[in-house]
Amino acid sequence: MKKAFKIIGIALLAIVIILVAAPFLFESQIKDYVRKTANNSVDAQIEFSDIGLSLFRNFPQATVVIENFSVINNEPFKGDTLAIGEEAQLEMSIKELFKGADEPKILDNIKINNTYLNIKVDSLGNANYDIAIEDTTTTTGDSTSTGFSLDLKHYEINNSRVKYLDEGQNLLLDVEELNHQGTGDFSLATSELDTKSNALVSLDFDGVNYLNRNKVALDAVIQMDLENMRYTFLENKATINQLPLTFEGFVQVNENNNEIDLSFQTPSSDFKNFLAVIPETYAKNIENVETSGNFIVNGKIQGIVDETYIPKMDIKVSSDNASFKYPELPKSVQDINIDLQVLNETGILEDTYLTFDDVTFRIDQDKFATNGSVKNLMGNMLIDMSLQGTLNLANLNKAYPLELEQELNGILTADVTTQFDMNSIEKEQYQNVKSNGTASIRNFSYKSPEIPNEVKIANATMNFNQGNVRVPELKLSTGQTDISATGNIENLMGFLFTNQNLKGNFKVNSDVFAINDFMISETETEAETGAEETGAQNSAQATKEAVKIPSFLDTELAFAVNTVIYDNLKLKDAKGSIILRDETATLQNISTNIFGGNIALTGNVSTKGTTPTFNMDLALNALNIAESFNGLEMLQGLAPVAQALQGKLQTNLKLNGNLNEDLTPQLSTLAGNALAEILTAEVNPEKLALLSRLDQQLDFINLSDLDLDKLKTKLTFNDGMVQIEPFSFNVKGVDVKVSGSHGFDMNMDYTLALDVPAKLLGSQVGNALSKLSGDELQNMMVALPIGLKGTFQNPQININMQQAVSNLTQRIVEKQKEDLKDRGKDAIKDIINKQMGGNQQQQTDSIASQDSTQTQTPKTEDKPKSQEEQVKDAAKDILGGIFGKKKKQTDTTSN
Repeated sequence: MKKAFKIIGIALLAIVIILVAAPFLFESQIKDYVRKTANNSVDAQIEFSDIGLSLFRNFPQATVVIENFSVINNEPFKGDTLAIGEEAQLEMSIKELFKGADEPKILDNIKINNTYLNIKVDSLGNANYDIAIEDTTTTTGDSTSTGFSLDLKHYEINNSRVKYLDEGQNLLLDVEELNHQGTGDFSLATSELDTKSNALVSLDFDGVNYLNRNKVALDAVIQMDLENMRYTFLENKATINQLPLTFEGFVQVNENNNEIDLSFQTPSSDFKNFLAVIPETYAKNIENVETSGNFIVNGKIQGIVDETYIPKMDIKVSSDNASFKYPELPKSVQDINIDLQVLNETGILEDTYLTFDDVTFRIDQDKFATNGSVKNLMGNMLIDMSLQGTLNLANLNKAYPLELEQELNGILTADVTTQFDMNSIEKEQYQNVKSNGTASIRNFSYKSPEIPNEVKIANATMNFNQGNVRVPELKLSTGQTDISATGNIENLMGFLFTNQNLKGNFKVNSDVFAINDFMISETETEAETGAEETGAQNSAQATKEAVKIPSFLDTELAFAVNTVIYDNLKLKDAKGSIILRDETATLQNISTNIFGGNIALTGNVSTKGTTPTFNMDLALNALNIAESFNGLEMLQGLAPVAQALQGKLQTNLKLNGNLNEDLTPQLSTLAGNALAEILTAEVNPEKLALLSRLDQQLDFINLSDLDLDKLKTKLTFNDGMVQIEPFSFNVKGVDVKVSGSHGFDMNMDYTLALDVPAKLLGSQVGNALSKLSGDELQNMMVALPIGLKGTFQNPQININMQQAVSNLTQRIVEKQKEDLKDRGKDAIKDIINKQMGGNQQQQTDSIASQDSTQTQTPKTEDKPKSQEEQVKDAAKDILGGIFGKKKKQTDTTSN
């Protein structure tokens, strides 16, 4: 007996050793085998991080584990990922490990975990899953093959995703959170496959979403005929959301097409089946809902599926005089009737259509009804429908458990019929749209955390006529704002059913329009959430309000508003037009009264980019300077000195730049120019430190006497700097010329060139004035330069009196030289005149003497000099005497 136990122990030990050692012995062989099989089987790049072999995981089966695998397509989908997964497990008999490299290995089980399969068919019909390499070496009589052979008994797909995109059919099927398993015997020609599946399914076709992460489950027993590729439903149970369905029929895969013959129906007629169609998130718990009436779904899908045909179908959904009531809600929904049918009798895709007749429901006394049809469902849809009824919106969440951010309210009334095709809507051929009737909503209000005040619509009426919608009345209020509007919507159908922007034009009247009533707060929540971490920073962010022009608007508004309120500003009698298009507001012929004057403007504001921008031309006429300065930050930056002025201002501005989130200008980005004129102005130097200190340091001038009436100047600004074109004004006889620049940060660099009467300088120019006569002192002007730096509130003033004295002294010297020259000229004239007069007298006396002594003996005399020569000689004598005396005095002084 002991010997027997010993033999058994040795045998068990040998088995354990073999089980432990086998993975190391066969692992390299398995890796090479998988790579060879993959390379010989598919035209794609297959990668994996590791391949392991275990004999313990599913003993007595051997398990090959492929980790982190991927399948990357070659042309024509080069670089696309067909599949990527975390793990694939291949189970087989241990004896398969001992087969040669050229023998197929039979797989019994396959498990795929956390895998994403991305299937794509392009517009030319090429499929990215068509990667199998055709074996051209196999002959008819050759039955040998290599690779893996699938004689499966069980397979699983766990927590995976399958995405199918057909670009040619504009079809997208997305199956998420897929868990599917099947148990059967694929080694038999005919067998039964027991499957269990659940997933979240989304389906989009031709731009329309039909399923959005709807919960789908199917437990089915399927008879497999692998020789004929025919799969027949036996026992099965399916649910879509919570709606139960049963199936009968088969699917057969042929060489050139697929053949389908399926019928399905709800296993019961309880109206709870209708509530079960609605996603559970919205339908809530329907177990305790009281219902009456029926809800029946039955359908048949039969025919060939290939490139030309789809299966014929007849799907009916019906309900008759049904009702339901949630026990926790006060109201019920009654008189529910549904008659809906999806039909295709030809197998041609374009012949699929939907009809819905006498679809009605009632809450209290409010009844709503609709009927119509949608033909050519898969092509250019032809829509014919009508809608009639009255509905108190407040009753909806009293009868159905809606999860809304705010309570519904208001009375909706409609009596509308319409007929159109989608091509006409997409091409904006609204002449092909046949619509008529009216719709209105009364006493509607809307609240949202994105807007500061409740929006109330007292009445809004729409009249439908062809493709045009006339809005004869719209009365709205929110906060301080009231709006009354009329207008037209050109493409309501295009806006509702396609991606078209909403086009229209409106006339808007308002008594009070407050801009802040429409501010959208974007950072408030973030600031509250992070207050503990960032404190003051988030507190500052919380005050930011971002205004965005809706991208879907293509609308023109002509408006007239008695009072527009923006922050602390009130604009009166505002009127003009605004075109909203492409996230840009174009302002045309806008005028308003403010600050005791008038502002006219044209331009645009765009919020399309990350940073809002503007480009504007403004004409400011007769504005009160003090009020404008206090109310307009931009004016404070352009003309800080206006703080000390009282009067009227007129200016033309051309400017552009960036805007803050509340659409106020970012001063540092402003660029443009301004031509400004002060119509009337009084100066109070005490209101601005610059003027006050100038007034103190210039004792010969009183800045309160500044006369700036009709003063004009031109400004240019860019990169945060304001450059002033030189301008001049006069203060009680003192001419002042101003030039220089300043920044929006209030730093300045200005020069004042004063032309000051010398008499006003007094002792400041010392002895220089004593050299002037009274008349000269009265008329003499002195150039006094003043430099201004620092800021307007903390100025650095440089009065260059030394240069003024130097200038004055130089002018006095020049004056004295001129006076000396003038005196010299006058003296010379007097001497010349005297000299000329003496010569003439001597000549007269000589003649008389000759006459009286004619008897004397004649003498020889010089020839008389001409008058010109006499003048020259006299001038030489005089000038010689002057320069001689000057030089002698100079020599004496020098000694």
